[in-house]
Amino acid sequence: MIRTVLFLIITLFGVVSLSFYYDIFNVTFSLEQEEALYAMIKLYLFSVAYCFIVSELAVNYSQVDKFWSTIPIAYAWYFAYASGMNDRLLLMAVLVTAWGVRLTYNFGRKGGFSIYFWKGEEDYRWVEVRKSMAFLKGRFTWGLFNLFFICFYQLGLIFLFTLPILAAWQGMDQPLYWADYLIALLMLFAIVIETIADEQQYNFQTEKYRRINNGEKLDGDYKLGFRTTGLWALSRHPNFAAEQLIWILFYCFSVSATGLWFNWSVIGSILLVVLFKNSADFSEGISSRKYPMYKKYIENVPMFLPLFGLNTKWKD
Repeated sequence: MIRTVLFLIITLFGVVSLSFYYDIFNVTFSLEQEEALYAMIKLYLFSVAYCFIVSELAVNYSQVDKFWSTIPIAYAWYFAYASGMNDRLLLMAVLVTAWGVRLTYNFGRKGGFSIYFWKGEEDYRWVEVRKSMAFLKGRFTWGLFNLFFICFYQLGLIFLFTLPILAAWQGMDQPLYWADYLIALLMLFAIVIETIADEQQYNFQTEKYRRINNGEKLDGDYKLGFRTTGLWALSRHPNFAAEQLIWILFYCFSVSATGLWFNWSVIGSILLVVLFKNSADFSEGISSRKYPMYKKYIENVPMFLPLFGLNTKWKD
C-alpha cells in the first residue's frame, strides 16, 4: 500500500512539473486565463488547508470526500464566468453541475454530511489503511499521510481532472459543433449509468442491513454479502467505471475545442484512472477477506469494463 501511495504522489508531482515547468505541451495562456487559473489554485490550496485542519481536529478523515462532488462545480463555473460565458464552457459547467448534484445526493444519503460540518460518515478504508501499515498508527506519521495523500494529492487530482475546461477555453474560437453535442450526450449517459449503479448498491446495502438487524434469513446475494446482480453482474465496479468515463469524456471537450487529441489537460483523467485502479484493488482486498465468495466473483466478472461471454453461473 505504501508503495502505491508514494507512486501516486510522485506521479502527481512529476507529471505536473514536467508538463508545466518544462513546457512539454507548449502550454500558453492569455492574461485572463492565467488570472483565472491562479485564482482557482488559491481555492485549491485553501481547500487543502481546510480539509487538513478540520480532519485533524475532528479525527474524521473523510473531509475531502465532501469536496469531491462539490468543488469541481465551483471550478467549472468560475472558468465559465471568467471566459465571458463561452458556450462550450457553459455546457461543460452545466454537465459538471448535473454530475455533482447527483453525487452529492448519493454521498449525503449515506451519512456523508452532517449539520456539524466536521462530522459525517468516515470512509471505512482509512481505518483499514492504518491497520495495514503499522508505522501509520503514530499520530505524526498519520498526520503526514493525511496532509500529503488524503488532502494534497486527492484535492490536487480533483483540480486537475476539472482543468480540461481551461484547455477548452484556449480553443474558444472554435464554436460548438456536432462533436460537443455527442460528448455531452455520452457524458449524460455515463452519469445515468453511475446513478443506476449507485442506486442498485444503495438499495442492496439498505435491505441487507435491514434483514441483519431484524434477524431475518439471508439468501442469494444477501447471503454472499455483496451484490452480483444488475450492473454488478457485468462489472465489479460499474460506478467507478462510469466515474472514470465521465471525466475522460470531459477531457474530450478540450479536444473538440483545440483540435489536439493529446493536450496538457489530459493529466487529470490519466491520474484519475490510476487512482481508481489502485482504490479498487485495495477495496477488493478488504472484500476478499470479508466475504469467502468474493475471490470467485473477481475471477468471473471484470473489474470495470463489461465483457461478452461472461460466466453467469459462477455462483452455482
